[in-house]
Amino acid sequence: MTYAISDIHGEYALFMRLMEHIGYSDSDRLIVCGDFIDKGRDTVRLAKTLFAMPEAYCLTGNHEHAFFQFYRTRMHSAVMDFDAILWQLQQYFPAGGEDLDWETVDRLVDLPYYMEEERFIGVHAGLPLTPDGRLKPLGEVTREEMIHDRRFKDACVLPRESRCVLFGHTPTSYVCGEPRILIYPRHGVVRPTTVADCAKIHLDTGATASGVLGCVRLDDLHTFYVRK
Repeated sequence: MTYAISDIHGEYALFMRLMEHIGYSDSDRLIVCGDFIDKGRDTVRLAKTLFAMPEAYCLTGNHEHAFFQFYRTRMHSAVMDFDAILWQLQQYFPAGGEDLDWETVDRLVDLPYYMEEERFIGVHAGLPLTPDGRLKPLGEVTREEMIHDRRFKDACVLPRESRCVLFGHTPTSYVCGEPRILIYPRHGVVRPTTVADCAKIHLDTGATASGVLGCVRLDDLHTFYVRK
């Protein structure tokens, strides 16, 4: 089975409860559409857990991108005292940062900004559309658009594309008033049953603020939630 999630934001305990709830195993796949760091108290522990999962595919969100910029600034401006640089990187995370090591840093700064498969495209914030309503070719989309787009969340934005876009970035409560995953069928589909029937799936349940973390199983569009 393949699951998609976004904006976990260091909520390690919630994430582990959710994985137990869905019965996740090493034979399953997990698509993480960015922003799994910051805000929560267990960012580094969560990152290490995700990186240790054999079929977890993590993407860059605006928070991972901000960490990358912080890392790059320190590497360019500091004397090459790697112990001192690592200490500065650890201070980036107010809680749990002392567990940050170079292996985790390297994984964080080397994350891709999108992933694409035959049935879907995963990205953090969304993708711009062409004038005829199709997705702009990925090679023409900037990283900033991928991690900061705010328009893609709007219900009226439904790309005329054969693949579903998985995204997060903006809590769904800003769209529908409650923290739940929003599934948008593509044009002409009344009852979507798989990800192939969808134009986009909005994944950000605002876990840190709402206390709700959710994911969707792409095989049958079943949604799962846990609460603090």
